[in-house]
Amino acid sequence: MTNGGKPRIAIDAMGGDVGPAVMVAGAVMSQEQIPGVDFLLFGDETAIRAELSALGADMARFDVVHCPEVITGDDKPSQAIRRVKTTSMGQTVDAVKTGMAQAAISGGNTGALMAISKLALRTMPGIDRPAIAALLPTLGENDMVMLDLGANTECDTRNLIQFAVMGAAYVRSVLELERPRVALLNIGTEELKGTDAVKEAATLLRDAKYLPMEFTGYIEGDKISRGLVDVVVTDGFSGNIALKTLEGTARFVTDLLKRAFTSSIRSKLGFLISRPATDLLRHHLDPNNHNGGVFLGLNGLVVKSHGSANARGVANAIQVAAKLIDHELTRKITEDLDNFRAHHKGEEVAG
Repeated sequence: MTNGGKPRIAIDAMGGDVGPAVMVAGAVMSQEQIPGVDFLLFGDETAIRAELSALGADMARFDVVHCPEVITGDDKPSQAIRRVKTTSMGQTVDAVKTGMAQAAISGGNTGALMAISKLALRTMPGIDRPAIAALLPTLGENDMVMLDLGANTECDTRNLIQFAVMGAAYVRSVLELERPRVALLNIGTEELKGTDAVKEAATLLRDAKYLPMEFTGYIEGDKISRGLVDVVVTDGFSGNIALKTLEGTARFVTDLLKRAFTSSIRSKLGFLISRPATDLLRHHLDPNNHNGGVFLGLNGLVVKSHGSANARGVANAIQVAAKLIDHELTRKITEDLDNFRAHHKGEEVAG
């Protein structure tokens, strides 16, 4: 099975809430957006080929590998690991391990995907734990990246520094910013606020002016979406809560507007007048436009699509993966970590 040397993205076609209907549609949508990439689809071959045919896919760019089993949302990570060789998710990640593909995408069980990815790809040299990072909308000129979003509930100083390095490299690759602004999530902006791990990480990052990033200090939760920074670094416990709060607030705002605009004849007229603005708001808050959480710190690229994503959301996740391949994310992370260690040779960073 060969694709003439072009980079290839492996896709778990059975992942997500809908399965092949959405995952395959997202891949087909991407064939025009990223012409330099081919696709390797894993899952029920009959169902996948039926979707490809119905959507008029360029079959020269798609290979299909049949997998008899699917990992469900109820499967525990330990169960998923034992079924790597027979499941669509397991074989999707294994394609990156064996070099058949340069990135893997799945919309399936997050815990299972992380467990399989860590076992198959291992963590990069210099990385203690992988982290989940995702692009989030802001009021600024560009999106921002936040990590960790749930992979590690407790983090020490070394973890936070590694997350900062990985997050900055991610922004340099996806948003193409030369010196991303990096901040640590904290309960205040004063230097004395926060845990010992956060304060020590801030001290070390503040002195790391040789790294391709600009450390701006601390940021509070209410400032995350203001566009003041490009990377927000935190532990997975706080990060996941912050993410869910942001998502809930976005749904609250859109539902509140919907209720307000349908409460009376006058409000309905107001909706018609303000519709361009509300459409822009809906587009900005639509999670499908920011789909694609990346498992940073592994010896290979793995992107987690939201289980409820539509075809456009899957296509966005695929575009993220393509950019990370093109900009050699893992190389950038390795170089920056080596640079940090060289400046702290012989020193013990709290772990």
